[in-house]
Amino acid sequence: MPETPEIIDRAALSRFRDRALKRQEPALFLHEELAAEIQERLAEVNRTFTSPAVVSPFPQVWHRAFPSAIHVPDDEILALDPGAHDLVIHGLCLHWANDPVGQLVQCRRALRPDGLFIAALFGGQTLHELRAALSEAEVRLTGGLSPRVVPMGEIRDLGALLQRAGFALPVADATQRRVTYATALHLLGDLRAMGEVNALRARQRKPPPRNLFPEMARIYSEHFATTDERIPATFDTVFLTGWAPDESQQKPLRPGSAAQRLADALGAREMPASDPVPHRRD
Repeated sequence: MPETPEIIDRAALSRFRDRALKRQEPALFLHEELAAEIQERLAEVNRTFTSPAVVSPFPQVWHRAFPSAIHVPDDEILALDPGAHDLVIHGLCLHWANDPVGQLVQCRRALRPDGLFIAALFGGQTLHELRAALSEAEVRLTGGLSPRVVPMGEIRDLGALLQRAGFALPVADATQRRVTYATALHLLGDLRAMGEVNALRARQRKPPPRNLFPEMARIYSEHFATTDERIPATFDTVFLTGWAPDESQQKPLRPGSAAQRLADALGAREMPASDPVPHRRD
């Protein structure tokens, strides 16, 4: 089998995260908010979880929300014992995995039958304003582009990963958070304090042009500034939910196995087949 390409420099990512924690004020507010949201989602599940585990690079944040959980780092090989947990949470770090399907498979194997998996990760619209402004500035100054932002999946593709990993009853949904800053440079400072900076293996190693980030900030403000002259940053959060397969779970009927025709159930009269009618969008 072909090896999974390593697009993330995990050693660099670890250094960036360590630097974030050493800052006077680490910016881990998104982890805090998402931990609270996952708590709310779990409150809606009619289940008491007794053996939870959390995968996260910042256990000090997630421990406050899930003090009884085992907390493990998001290494390529997760320190999770097979079948040891009835709940596994992947906390805002799956977008940094070189092998996201492998991470999901490891989480599924760590679950007992009918155990719950839930992940929060950044989706494809995250920082779209920054990406657009940075690309435009770099093209203007250098005539080309270099890899600067980690690829992030769209919700449909991410939801399909749950099925590939063998989860039952997979669900993917998304929410967006819009955070405003005084300038784009303040946003960059927050990203460093989150540990969410460029850790791509193919990143440009030489220093960027001196005017790159000031030009990016000017373009960002020109195209995206709000009426109060602040700049918005979109954080697109995708939630992935799935269950370890179990015989007790509901299963869809096989095609053609229905005991009653849909038309009879609805009390409707069947119409002969005809050409499809086009829909108009004005």
